[in-house]
Amino acid sequence: MSESSLRLVWVYPDLLSTYGDQGNVLVTERRARQRGLDVQRVDVRSDQPIPTSGDIYLIGGGEDRPQRLAAERLSQDGGLERAVSNGAIVFSVCAGYQILGHAFVNDQGQRQPGLGLLDVETVRGDGERCVGDVLADIDPRLGLPQLTGFENHQGVTHLGPTAKPFARTRLGRGNGTGDGTEGAYNDTVFGTYMHGPVMARNPHIADLLLKLALDVNALPPTDDRWFDALRNERIAAATQPA
Repeated sequence: MSESSLRLVWVYPDLLSTYGDQGNVLVTERRARQRGLDVQRVDVRSDQPIPTSGDIYLIGGGEDRPQRLAAERLSQDGGLERAVSNGAIVFSVCAGYQILGHAFVNDQGQRQPGLGLLDVETVRGDGERCVGDVLADIDPRLGLPQLTGFENHQGVTHLGPTAKPFARTRLGRGNGTGDGTEGAYNDTVFGTYMHGPVMARNPHIADLLLKLALDVNALPPTDDRWFDALRNERIAAATQPA
């Protein structure tokens, strides 16, 4: 794999990078380099065009106004949609997840069009904010271990017929719909509400993105002792009685 190269694109870090979500691109980059891959990381600010030649695009969470601005600029730019049509992989978190759907409610209380890359739509929940640790079982078709993360959102995200739930919760509220779903995905586009950052708690998600981008069924093993220690600590903390 040493002759392979990979282009990681971190989308709008100036608008969408709350709760340490930049850690997702750091972990993905590190796990690629551990496999001997030549990695080019591209950080694209909101005043720059989205490159269409990336392999993996990572999008974080953000506050309401930055989310609206990000959605407007991504829609005007069109680069992310073109990248997906070229086969690129996208992984999004929280506000980024909502932007990839058909619509969400913005900071002005209006229905804001999204990019339509995921068959989901987000409305504003009337109940308590979804805050706290989450444990969930990732869709078994993805072959990943239990998901651990932290959610903090008011949105309620409904999945359409072509979106598959990324995971089903054991603890936490996930999409906020009451049906136990958390996140959504299709063949190449993934969304979740999990912060943490989620890749640090769940490095196998980064590995999944790498395998999809490289079109391989397996990757060489890495030393996961640090990640395993963090995962075990956070899972144990989440399951301890209050």
